[in-house]
Amino acid sequence: MSFRRFRLPFALLHIVLISSALGFLASQLVIFGDGQKTYAASSSPKLEQGPDDPRLAKSYRFERDGWIYVHLQGSPHDIGYQHGYLLAPEIADAFSAVSLEMTHSSNRDWDFFRRASRQMLWPKIDPEYQAELRGIVDGLQAAKVKLDLEDIVAMNAFMELSDYYVPWLDEQTKAARPPKSGGDHCSAFVATGSYTKDHQIVMAHNNWTSYLQGARWKIIFDIVPQSGFSMLMDGFPGVIASDDDFGVNSDGLMITETTITDFHGWDVNGKPEFVRARKAMQYGDSIDTYVKIMLDGNNGGYANDWLLADRKTGEIARFELGLRHSKVWRLMDGYFVGSNFASDPEVLKDETTFDSSNLAASANARHVRWDDLMAANKGKIDTALAESFLADHYDSYTKKTGANRRTLCGHGDNATEADPGFARTPYNPSGAVQGKVMSAEMAGKMTFVARIGHPCGSDFKAQAFLDAHPSYNWQSPALIDMDAGPWSQFRAGEHAPATAASIATSESTTGK
Repeated sequence: MSFRRFRLPFALLHIVLISSALGFLASQLVIFGDGQKTYAASSSPKLEQGPDDPRLAKSYRFERDGWIYVHLQGSPHDIGYQHGYLLAPEIADAFSAVSLEMTHSSNRDWDFFRRASRQMLWPKIDPEYQAELRGIVDGLQAAKVKLDLEDIVAMNAFMELSDYYVPWLDEQTKAARPPKSGGDHCSAFVATGSYTKDHQIVMAHNNWTSYLQGARWKIIFDIVPQSGFSMLMDGFPGVIASDDDFGVNSDGLMITETTITDFHGWDVNGKPEFVRARKAMQYGDSIDTYVKIMLDGNNGGYANDWLLADRKTGEIARFELGLRHSKVWRLMDGYFVGSNFASDPEVLKDETTFDSSNLAASANARHVRWDDLMAANKGKIDTALAESFLADHYDSYTKKTGANRRTLCGHGDNATEADPGFARTPYNPSGAVQGKVMSAEMAGKMTFVARIGHPCGSDFKAQAFLDAHPSYNWQSPALIDMDAGPWSQFRAGEHAPATAASIATSESTTGK
């Protein structure tokens, strides 16, 4: 499958020329107009068994406690085909939400992102993942979902195109654009040695994002690729990387991250972050290998502090990856926390506009809270405590308990006075949308526990929010309820529990 010829149906057309990247940007056309489209599956495929297609033979899906578990196995194209077919309704729905948010936040239409995916991203994608992305499109088309390769590539880059590429492009062209929201993403920690109950690694992460995305961030991917290591990770429909980056591979590498607040920078010649992150999880056999893969072709997109752990050695690490600077810290005894703050003074100075001294800012307040929790619970941290940390509602700035943007379980739709992010976008429907916890022992068995929705257990009701905050009515076509589920354990290779009827049928057939 190849990218189809692009058609320009819009009246207003601008050619963007940038001296620092003239050859590339001369072909970047910034178009304004009604490019928003909504896609839906015309019919739901038979998801439990699927048609008699050998590409689906080793794949399956089931649902439990608000999550959708999918097992994908085989060649890159087959894994993609299984992904696209088994999750077709969810991918169509997620695409409508993502494209709405990307076009609104950037003031670009969807064709802008399609061009970026075709001209800038696609040529830099490894052949293995090109095949997997083509497979997703083939699976979608088999399920009657009319999304093409440009749509799916742009969707895979939804974390980096609108939040990193577009602001960089605006700066290069001196475009007069509204300021970005500067939203924070995720709270996480990894600890080991004297800080944990059994002196083994414990890792936890809650995904902070918009509720538009978060209500759909509910996939457990169990992937057995033709090459590299098997992976168990949470993820977003249609995206080949975890993208909030929590997972474990069969070599014992444990992975999570939090983004760097107010980061700026982009390299048009770099490799997409979603490709590097997927490759690093699939082929990372050590912390060193993971770092090497992420640095190869670094484009500055989705700049993160990666919290890593190697179950084989017991070592944990923080890998801060900017565009111009990167640094790795390692420990055999201690902890690293993440709440969207940069630790390297060079990254802070050269690559962000973040004020690390403002304790009212969400990233700094949560950093203080993480350090306090680690100190207060030294020697006691286990997966049960980790779950409680992710649900924490203590505001270290006000010294009060109450969910808001400064608490580890973030609630951006609640008032958070003095927080600069709240000042930019008051009552933004965003925050902690799910949580995951894993220990070294669990990593050895390729399993972790996860909770859908706010880790504190509270629900978000879309219509009640829109009634109270009509300035967000632009989200009404896609904003949906986000109900919390229970903590639930998932493991690689598991199947849905057999129903009583199927058990009875089996026993009747076997004569038991």
